[in-house]
Amino acid sequence: MKRKEFLKTTLGAIGLFGLGSTILTACKKDETIVASNSSTTDPNPVEVTSCATATGFQKIICLVNALKAQLDATQLAKLQLNYSKSDAVRWSNFPQQLFNLKRVGLNFGAMNEVQISYAKALIKELSSNNFSNEGWDEIQQILNADNYLKTVNPNGGYGSENYYLAFLGIPSATGTFAIMFGGHHLAFQNTYKDGVIAGVTPSFRGIEPTGTFNYAGISNQPLEQENNAFLAVLNSLSSSELATSKLSPAVTDLVAGPQKDSNIPTTYSGIKCSNLSTTQKTLVLTAIKTYVLDVAEYASFLATYEKELENTYISYSGNTSLTVRGDYFRIHGPSVWIEWAVQPPVALPQPHIHSVWRDRTKDYGGN
Repeated sequence: MKRKEFLKTTLGAIGLFGLGSTILTACKKDETIVASNSSTTDPNPVEVTSCATATGFQKIICLVNALKAQLDATQLAKLQLNYSKSDAVRWSNFPQQLFNLKRVGLNFGAMNEVQISYAKALIKELSSNNFSNEGWDEIQQILNADNYLKTVNPNGGYGSENYYLAFLGIPSATGTFAIMFGGHHLAFQNTYKDGVIAGVTPSFRGIEPTGTFNYAGISNQPLEQENNAFLAVLNSLSSSELATSKLSPAVTDLVAGPQKDSNIPTTYSGIKCSNLSTTQKTLVLTAIKTYVLDVAEYASFLATYEKELENTYISYSGNTSLTVRGDYFRIHGPSVWIEWAVQPPVALPQPHIHSVWRDRTKDYGGN
């Protein structure tokens, strides 16, 4: 039985993302269920013993300093930059070699395996670790996907060595700084102000191949929960609700994707959640959780989105199966913005996925 099928069977009766009792605490450090390539080119996160007793923000700073201690001066100069919005917006769905702006920071390919393991320890700490196929688990599976693509097209710029980590501003308890990590089909960005999380978006996720693929001895399905959550929402709608939800004109690609920070419309389209049943609203919230639960410090963001759920809209274009190029789904609230778009094939024959989560007031920490 695949990991996802097991989880669905086990958790189905109590809700896939209900908080509290559904937190998979037993999975936190069980490396056998976390998709990870333990080869020398893509090592697992190291357990940084000097940071073992630290918690919260202090542990983040401890892990930052532990990573810096592993680097030479040339590497540090690439990793540690001044904070600037112009650098913060340099994220993309493209591999680095196809991205005109180019990501800033230090890429895994410029690190040795020990240094990568320290970098991954930090990224894992910033991500959630209590939910299977979300957070760090999802990030590692996306890295696995890019390593898989490299076996298909060695010259396409694919592979985890082309993922970049950057510190914009010096991580400390005072001032503003951001920790960025990303590469092909991945953008992760946490912004802090005076030691407090100020933003966890923009957050981009994509996947090729779609469906299940095997890499590093692991069966990977990194965005299956998001896809299934959107399908559950669409399948719950009546024919009249579907008609209200369908966008006209059709939208076939991300509206607020990379370098499109100002593209979120000020007017809403689709069906308002206040017009949905309690069950349907729960399905919408479950879909939102598949994004928010990717980050460790999700609580305040989730609380806001839940509070604003009545005034949140859902909409779609194309087919409700979300399998055909141009199929599209959107969640648009006073704060939350989530998009899912089925893209044409690139490295493999089947269509692939682009998706983005933005916060309309807290992208880039509100900067």
